Amino acid sequence: MLGFIVRRILSTLPVMGVVALLVFSLMYLAPGDPALLIAGDHASQEELDRIRISLGLDEPFPIRFATWVWQLLHGVLGTSIFTNLPVGTLLLERMEPTVSLMAVTLVIATSAGVPLGIAAAAKADSWIDRLVMTGAVFGFSVPVFVLGYVLAYVFGLQLGILPVQGYRAFSEGVGPWLRSVLLPSFALSGVYVAIIARTTRAALLDVLQQGYIRTARAKGVGRVRILYVHALKNAALPIVTVIGIGMALLVSGAVVTESVFAIPGLGRLTADAILRRDYPVIQGVVLLFSFTYVMVNLLIDLVYILIDPRVRL
Repeated sequence: MLGFIVRRILSTLPVMGVVALLVFSLMYLAPGDPALLIAGDHASQEELDRIRISLGLDEPFPIRFATWVWQLLHGVLGTSIFTNLPVGTLLLERMEPTVSLMAVTLVIATSAGVPLGIAAAAKADSWIDRLVMTGAVFGFSVPVFVLGYVLAYVFGLQLGILPVQGYRAFSEGVGPWLRSVLLPSFALSGVYVAIIARTTRAALLDVLQQGYIRTARAKGVGRVRILYVHALKNAALPIVTVIGIGMALLVSGAVVTESVFAIPGLGRLTADAILRRDYPVIQGVVLLFSFTYVMVNLLIDLVYILIDPRVRL
């Protein structure tokens, strides 16, 4: 088991190397002169030269990349062009709202998606199954920002139950913190619930058709025990996989959701940095999200071992 874990950790190093190269190339793959994009069309030549030197554009690409990687290894992500603050500081300041949003969304989506998928599989081809699958199609079809505006209008403006904008830090109390992230979390979890529900249903239906399930039924094992003890455990791998892969949806959806609900998180920071062409901040955010996604996939592989020991082979 230890050897498997070590191999999986080592296999992430080349991935992160490729990610770092792509992230660093963002500034240079963009059309036009990065210095001109930052300074504007009416900048003087002296100002353009100053920006190029500050960005290291006067050096060959391999040297610039090696210098950037060396800084990364020392925890330095660069400096924001517009705020003159370290990128690492900006990321830390904006991390709590995004982590809170993603964590609450994950809890909501898993708590709703898995039971709905189980109910649909247990009552296959019934009105419950059709209702769940119709809701899943609805969750796929409605964009995050549309659902966010609807929820904000109904629960915020009309009913006045939850705030529609802003974020309250966890240090201010669990109640205010939770109220500030509930609406955006429900908006972000719509498509995630749909994916988990459909995957859970499909995985369970496949397992319920296996021979050992028919044998258990022939021996008189109860339906609930078959479903939750025998079938669900063996259907867990695809469910865990889609929950982990869905983290990518949360990362991309956070940009839109935080803009709709005015949450000062990493998604909002990314949107502002793109509008300002603040390349060091964009690089830092993309690198952080990529690293998070790689680590989530590594965690999924480790969970596989607990679910199915054959995976380590």
